[in-house]
Amino acid sequence: MTQYPSRHPLSAPRSRTSSAVTVIQSPRILAIANQKGGVGKTTTAINLATGLCAVGKKVLLLDLDPQGNASTGLGIMRASIQKSTYDVLFGEVNVLDAAVETKVPGLFVVPSSVHLSGAEIELVTAPRREYRLREALRTPLPYDYVLIDCPPSLNLLTLNALVATDSIVVPLQCEFYALEGLSHLVKTIERVQKHYNPSLDIHGVLLTMYDKRNNLSNMVAHDVRRFFGDKVYKTIIPRNVRVSEAPSYGLPAIVYDMRSPGAQAYIHLAGEVLKRERQILRQVDVA
Repeated sequence: MTQYPSRHPLSAPRSRTSSAVTVIQSPRILAIANQKGGVGKTTTAINLATGLCAVGKKVLLLDLDPQGNASTGLGIMRASIQKSTYDVLFGEVNVLDAAVETKVPGLFVVPSSVHLSGAEIELVTAPRREYRLREALRTPLPYDYVLIDCPPSLNLLTLNALVATDSIVVPLQCEFYALEGLSHLVKTIERVQKHYNPSLDIHGVLLTMYDKRNNLSNMVAHDVRRFFGDKVYKTIIPRNVRVSEAPSYGLPAIVYDMRSPGAQAYIHLAGEVLKRERQILRQVDVA
């Protein structure tokens, strides 16, 4: 069983700035995206980031959703936010200066702000509007991974994330309309590949809110695996009360109750993501 690092200082105050960290590399960028809401997107972003940190990776979670649930789910209070993803998009501040440290060792977050709600309108007339986030992130940063929590819709914010990212992790709720929503996302990815980001790909499809007692969950899982094959992660995220409770405490489920089935599933997901990352890197080396 993967153990959370013993140095986790939940009771200790920590510095809220990351400006002292040395810039050393260009991180891999993964977007957590689905045009459909309520599929566990933000929960996946928070817990995947935490799981990666648990095995020693340094991760930046960029909250691009105006609702800001990824920020509050990591204990970032809206009243304390001084610099946000809005400021990064419009060049008011760089990513390093906007990133704040969380209670999870190795995990930083660029929080959302209410100003993101109006960013869609402001971006319409902005120069290189589709590439704003890409230009902000395609620089050396002191992280192994950048995860982007996208809005649950296709707008200029989501488009910025898809243009900036290397691969997409797609959370998919095991329900009747899941495949219909996923087909729309696939078409969107194809358009982005054609016009903005030719290397964009689906890293994996993640089945969430799975209930093994429900025949519908089993049918959806079967259909998704038949359609996407190996692109579907072996890890399945079950419905779990502890996962739902964790955000109200400003903690990832992995920290709130590591032994819960949901937390264990996300720990396994982090391992599976890293395994795929190694395969991707080997393919790049061969090419």
